[in-house]
Amino acid sequence: MKTRIFSLVLALCLLLTVGAVFTACGGNDTPAETTGTTDNGTVAEGTAPETTPEAAKKTDVKVMVLNGTTGFGIAPLMDKNAKGEASNNYTFSVETDASNITAALINGSVDMAALPTNAAANINAKKPGTVQVVAVNTLGVLYLMTSEGETITSMEDLRGKTVYCPAQNPSFIFTYLCKANGLEPGTDVTIDTTYAQPADLRTALVAGEVDIAVLPEPMVTIAKSANDTLSVDLDLTAEWDKCSTPGSLAQGCIVVRTAFAQEHPEAVKSFLAEYETSINFVKENPAEAGTMIAEQGVFAQAGVATKAIPNCNICFLAGEDMKAKLTQFYTILHGVAPASIGNAIPGDDLYYIAK
Repeated sequence: MKTRIFSLVLALCLLLTVGAVFTACGGNDTPAETTGTTDNGTVAEGTAPETTPEAAKKTDVKVMVLNGTTGFGIAPLMDKNAKGEASNNYTFSVETDASNITAALINGSVDMAALPTNAAANINAKKPGTVQVVAVNTLGVLYLMTSEGETITSMEDLRGKTVYCPAQNPSFIFTYLCKANGLEPGTDVTIDTTYAQPADLRTALVAGEVDIAVLPEPMVTIAKSANDTLSVDLDLTAEWDKCSTPGSLAQGCIVVRTAFAQEHPEAVKSFLAEYETSINFVKENPAEAGTMIAEQGVFAQAGVATKAIPNCNICFLAGEDMKAKLTQFYTILHGVAPASIGNAIPGDDLYYIAK
């Protein structure tokens, strides 16, 4: 009898033990309690361990973009960022005046910016060490256009002519090309900057008020759409490459504040990778890119942007290649209009060369 009672008790104990194990292994519908770590490093019962979301690892980066061709290449990255898919948390803003971008870089309210290359040199001259060029994003975008009745097949055909040019860089670049081809401005050819803004010169050309004009894209595309008697006679990038190092007509770039690059090198690295991909997308998919350019506010007319992209020489040059091409460009500008780059050819400190 005692043996029988002992066996029953033993069986009951085994049954209770199995039930406890089954419950601990999640064999019922009640979730087991989890543990987490408190701020002081101790384990707190009843709390789940924290997992850092991917977004929390991203760096906040403020980026300004000059509207027009200088900003075309970044539109797909802006689109990607709007969808929350970018590697950093970018805040983009589009400006119509490069001086606003320059001021923001100097006062530190923006981290990166797409702007003309001579603007980058001027910042460097005013506040050495403030910014570094991380990439050239646009080569030559200038073309010589003529009205019906004018035919220009070479720079020599401009001898004795008056050529209207927008002020600043376009006129400096055209001045260099004239001199390189044996045409002395003011003697052999007249360079008129009455229409200082490209849009104003485009309007005058379309209206027949001028016969020969130097215009950048996308103004060339707009002018041809408005007046089909106009023609593009010379590609000034091709003319530049005849006189200087091919590919050195570097008109647009993107810069980073030096302090930001030193503090966030990984953010700069990931940006450059995404930016190169973005630029390649624009070059390979002009129709889709044109839509993105308009949607992101870089340029209002998607159709015009699409047509202009193949002629905008959008590119991605970084590292030593970027430095060599841009140094050549600055050297030429310094010879034509020193003040345009701050009266000095920038030194090595202007260039961001990733390690």
